[in-house]
Amino acid sequence: MSYLLGVVLFALAILISVSLHEAGHLLTAKAFGMKVTKYFVGFGPTIWSFQRGETEYGLKGIPLGGFCKIVGMTPQDDDVEPGDESRVMWRYPVWKRTIVMAAGSITHFALALITIWILAVSAGLPNPDFPTTDAQARQEPAVIRLSDCVVPENSLRACAPGDAASPAAQAQLKNGDRITSINGTAINSYGDLLTTLRGLKPGETAQIAYVRDGQPATASTVLAQTQRPPLDDPTGAAAPVAALGVGLVPSTPTRVTYGPIGAFGATADFTGQLAVGTAQALQRLPQKVPALWTALTGGERDIDTPISVVGASRLGGEAVENNAWLVFFMLFVSLNFFIGVFNLLPLLPVDGGHIAIAWFERARSWVYARIGRADPGRVDYLKLMPFTYAVILIGGAFTLLTIAADVVNPITLFSR
Repeated sequence: MSYLLGVVLFALAILISVSLHEAGHLLTAKAFGMKVTKYFVGFGPTIWSFQRGETEYGLKGIPLGGFCKIVGMTPQDDDVEPGDESRVMWRYPVWKRTIVMAAGSITHFALALITIWILAVSAGLPNPDFPTTDAQARQEPAVIRLSDCVVPENSLRACAPGDAASPAAQAQLKNGDRITSINGTAINSYGDLLTTLRGLKPGETAQIAYVRDGQPATASTVLAQTQRPPLDDPTGAAAPVAALGVGLVPSTPTRVTYGPIGAFGATADFTGQLAVGTAQALQRLPQKVPALWTALTGGERDIDTPISVVGASRLGGEAVENNAWLVFFMLFVSLNFFIGVFNLLPLLPVDGGHIAIAWFERARSWVYARIGRADPGRVDYLKLMPFTYAVILIGGAFTLLTIAADVVNPITLFSR
């Protein structure tokens, strides 16, 4: 029940975000005097609507987005009524059209920023000093977290029947113990622990010295076997190595909370990291198509592949089911930021395409004026329709592929 509640809540959050996106277009267009005839949440048949002034507001039967109809977005629009010629969007200055078209993405960014700030002063944001690379982790003290088993292959999968029990657990070690030596070799860091274990063999007995609650103690256990690449070459071929069945408990907290003022700086820093991550994710999109097809046809789902609204909602459901509300809201932040950036790409039919054309027209008019030639006027959108259809076709196919992968072979963050 909690899983389904989470799915519904996340889907509702997305719908509200998209509705506010369209409201951004609506409010800025009306503020500049443009004529807006329709504002609807959803698509398909109309369930309910009302007229206020010159705008019809309502709810459609398919709750997958929304739309805002601004009269005369292009010179080729033929829905201009007599007397409205001066209020069509394309006649307004380029800066006003830019604000109107960018208002949707700005709304998504605002939602993300507000949510990040709230998290910063409540649940906390990821600690920038938390070790995120192998090199950083190896500098940490060897404070351990027990695994339930030792997976025999080089994999991060959950334990399965037949996997060897954790040697550390068999030795009665506990989470939070700090290992200080193995077979007489001093362990001063997690890197020392890994290096020392690589010098031993699977099946060999290890004499372990450790500290628990400030008190030194010793234990003995037989090491298991797993597969790992060389420590100095994480991309190298995996080979059999000895395993203790432990992970690292970093000495730094995973999250940091801030005061109301300090949260602004933390929000800015986190947003910068989010922007870099989003740009990198967009660059990787074409490379992930084969991985999505592999997942759809029965292969393992790469956790780094894109997800659709369906996949995001399923992850939101998992987060609620596991009481991981921070994950829920971080998903909400990431999705809003991604949608905001995606809508600013200079491609029709998204908002960024209209902005790019408006500024192209402005730049072209300026150049023609400087060289003494007549202004060529507005871009003919009809000539761009083949490119627009190509973007729609490619984007639609990619969306369908992602949704299918999220249904057949979804990404999961928690064991269910």
